[in-house]
Amino acid sequence: MTRKRSWMILNVSKHLGRGLLVVLLVALAVVVLLSFAPGSVAQVILGENATPDAVAALESKMGLDVPLWTQFYNWIVAAVQGDFGTSPLTGQSVTTAIIERLPVTVQLAAMGLIIALAVAVLMAVASASRPGGTVDRVMNAFSAVFLSVPAFIAGPILIYFLAIKLQLYPVSGWAPISEGIGPNLQSAFLPALAIALAEIAGFHRLLRNDLISTLREDYIASARAKGMSPTYVMFRHALRPSSFSLITVAGISLGRLIGGTVIVESLFGLPGLGQLISSSITARDVIMVQGIVVFIAIVYVAINTFVDLSYGLIDPRVRKVAGA
Repeated sequence: MTRKRSWMILNVSKHLGRGLLVVLLVALAVVVLLSFAPGSVAQVILGENATPDAVAALESKMGLDVPLWTQFYNWIVAAVQGDFGTSPLTGQSVTTAIIERLPVTVQLAAMGLIIALAVAVLMAVASASRPGGTVDRVMNAFSAVFLSVPAFIAGPILIYFLAIKLQLYPVSGWAPISEGIGPNLQSAFLPALAIALAEIAGFHRLLRNDLISTLREDYIASARAKGMSPTYVMFRHALRPSSFSLITVAGISLGRLIGGTVIVESLFGLPGLGQLISSSITARDVIMVQGIVVFIAIVYVAINTFVDLSYGLIDPRVRKVAGA
């Protein structure tokens, strides 16, 4: 028990240290990259006809006339205390803006993950049942297509066929849950599907390979010899032990999906974090952009850390490899 506890403390410390470093580098990268963009938030507020003196006066009032490193240090000090700043354009707290829009982004990411897992499991089962057969080749072809179609291309295609042609879903807009679960799911399905397609391909290939390996085990042959049906053997004996890697990767993918909704939310006109960060970049709202990006980085690092630690707790071999 002592060795296990020591391994956990050491492992948690390493992950927290790496996570803090990643978040710090992300915040620094945002500030540096946005500093190269032409114009400033003061020019956006005052308009194109503003005089240089007026812009300089407003920048001084907002504290934008100090060196970039000083701005970054002041922001980090406030962020550590839980204050991500206030947008100079809207006067809204960054934390408040994140809380208001986070449910939309989380729902899209969760729905995208669920869709990807459901479709990938069915495809992998069909592929692994007869590796190299016609069904397997067809599933692999679909997987390749999904992998090669990014969300910014899948989105317009889905809108054209399912929203405009068939009129099954709204072209854009968001219906909150307060308006009913039906309208809410209908407005969320297309954007969730758009971000799920690429994940389907990765999940399918991973689970297919693990299933094929599991189906060659001796206990599977024993189950078949007892007269159990192929479907029962697949779902009762093979699928669960083959899903360990899939579950691990799915947890990591959730963090990536949360950060990957930027293009989809802008494309479908959804009031989530992605749409907010896109509009904030256009408006040169550095404080808002920095706060949202750092928040997404924190979420991603937290999910990554949780998955890594859970993997080690579930599988003792990981601790042995680490020397615990």
